[in-house]
Amino acid sequence: MAQTVQVAGRAPDRIDSGPAPGRRRLRPGSRFRPGPYLLIAPTIAIIAALILYPIGQLFWMSFHKIGSREARGVSPAENVGLENFRTVLDDGFFWRVLLNTVASAAAMVIITMVLGTVVGLLLHRLGRKMSLLVSSGALLAWATPGISAAIVYKWLFTPGGGLIPWFLDLLPDWLAGSGWNDYNWFGSPFTTYFVLVLCVVWQSFPFIAVSVLAGLKSLPGELYEAARVDGAGAWRAFWQITFPLLRPVFLVLVVLSIIWDFKVFTQLYFLSGGTANRDSFNLAMYAYSAAVAFPAKYGLGGAIALILTLILLVFTGFYVRVMVKQGEVA
Repeated sequence: MAQTVQVAGRAPDRIDSGPAPGRRRLRPGSRFRPGPYLLIAPTIAIIAALILYPIGQLFWMSFHKIGSREARGVSPAENVGLENFRTVLDDGFFWRVLLNTVASAAAMVIITMVLGTVVGLLLHRLGRKMSLLVSSGALLAWATPGISAAIVYKWLFTPGGGLIPWFLDLLPDWLAGSGWNDYNWFGSPFTTYFVLVLCVVWQSFPFIAVSVLAGLKSLPGELYEAARVDGAGAWRAFWQITFPLLRPVFLVLVVLSIIWDFKVFTQLYFLSGGTANRDSFNLAMYAYSAAVAFPAKYGLGGAIALILTLILLVFTGFYVRVMVKQGEVA
């Protein structure tokens, strides 16, 4: 609110008595500028179309009974409330599938982190040109599509013609046993997941290695020189210098690996031969099988997929919290 004061010989002055009640005064430079928001608007729209809308549809489907007729719009979908979730959670097969998912994801994450860290440490010891060459070659595996990697590992372990059975059959019986050339690696859940873990780790560890290498490049070399002067070996230097300083990096990589490995689908679908072998299901395969089985139960598949989504959202929330603590998210 402003007041006008008349002074003799001069124009009236306006005295600012402060903002009107209920009105906030903008500080200099704090004026709202829509420019930055307009720049990110296309990205937000794409994310909403590709991620938020499908999640909304999944949420809606999980509370309805939807078959092929309802999906085609011939019949209206029936709202069944929490019935789909009760059906899933009361099924003992769901808990076996959840165990398969957790166990396989844990194995993938642990092996990927250990192998990626070791390779990152080795790359750090190489010269600049050789490190760049080896890193580029390793990243080719990370860039390989999941279906291509699955085809390669399916061929490697195919009975009667795969490279691995042929090699194991050449070894002495006292070392590796016999009959490997005809052994079906995809006939049981354990061996199927064994091949799956190898396939996923082969694709995943280069990203961990390169990330660890980038973190190592940022550490001061004086710390390691002081450790060597004190007589610390490589093992002690890693646990007392490298790991504490790169703890935030390792934490983020672990959370990302959990998110990626928890929802593996393409490789498992191809290696197990589709949905015929139910004992080899993980949550992603279970949701797909429930949705496309005859008769189709899209609502039930949506409920399973929503449970998987909620589990991944927990890890995603933890990941975002870590990023915020590191100051990488405003």
